[in-house]
Amino acid sequence: MFRSATFKLTMWYLAIAMAISLLFSVALYNVTTGELERGLSSESQNLVNNFPVFRGETRYGLAPQPYYENSSHRILLRLIVFNVIVLIFAGGASYWLAKRTLEPIEAAHKQQKRFTADVSHELRTPLTAIKMESEVALLNQKSAAKELRQTIKSNLEEVTKLEVLINNLLKLTRLEADELQQNFQPVESKAVFEGATEAVSKQAGRRRIKLNVYAKSALVHGDKDSLIQLVSVILDNAIKYSPAGSTVELRAKSLKDQIVWQVSDNGPGIKPEALEHIFDRFYRADSSRGPQTVEGFGLGLSIAKMIADLHRASITINSQVGHGTTAIISLPKG
Repeated sequence: MFRSATFKLTMWYLAIAMAISLLFSVALYNVTTGELERGLSSESQNLVNNFPVFRGETRYGLAPQPYYENSSHRILLRLIVFNVIVLIFAGGASYWLAKRTLEPIEAAHKQQKRFTADVSHELRTPLTAIKMESEVALLNQKSAAKELRQTIKSNLEEVTKLEVLINNLLKLTRLEADELQQNFQPVESKAVFEGATEAVSKQAGRRRIKLNVYAKSALVHGDKDSLIQLVSVILDNAIKYSPAGSTVELRAKSLKDQIVWQVSDNGPGIKPEALEHIFDRFYRADSSRGPQTVEGFGLGLSIAKMIADLHRASITINSQVGHGTTAIISLPKG
């Protein structure tokens, strides 16, 4: 599809370029030959006026009609050569420009197809589980109340997963609309850390993970709620992949023109090949972070990256297998 579109767009660009070139050539030919004719006529008239012996010659005097025709042909030939050169270079430039124009559209189209496929897969998994468990419960007429209660409980868990997925997708849509930038204001780093640690405190408590916070007073410019969500996502991942009873550190430090936030854990680390895709939607690097299975849809870090981008911030993940992971968020000062 895009190959055909590239060809058509190239032809349109080329047609426009050649139309301009031909119009310019026609105008230049008419002006040049007109000036040539006027020049020859003027010189002929001067010869006739100064040397009456030439009176009665052609209107070009000593310059006969073939001279004008030969000159016109040479001008026409050079303009043809010029247009052939323009055609060659315009063809290459048109193809390059067409590809460059369509590349972002093609990339967005591929991303949309991949995104749709991923969402369909993620939605299908809990829906299939709900359907199968419900069908089994209905087919078994001797199911006890306890078994039916367990089936309903399991289905509710799957529905909760679906709700989380849909909420995350809605957050991505909101972030892509750039609506957050309308709410930007000076935000204190300590307030962001307090909100983020509170959001993950129950999860940390269940796994007996201690959160150590080291934050100096520093202002950043942004949306407070989304910044809390950004840090919460990083903390959530750190807690999920850290050994039970370990420590997760959250630090903030002020540099010359930036505020740097760091979240460090003592988890199994991430393999280098997985780091390249860590911010991709629906990407899960569980196999790179140890044998444990962690629930989630692989959307958290995608949301975190989009929040960072909207705040003109950078987010990087440094990790070594067996030595933990550190997430670094660098934001401009407020």
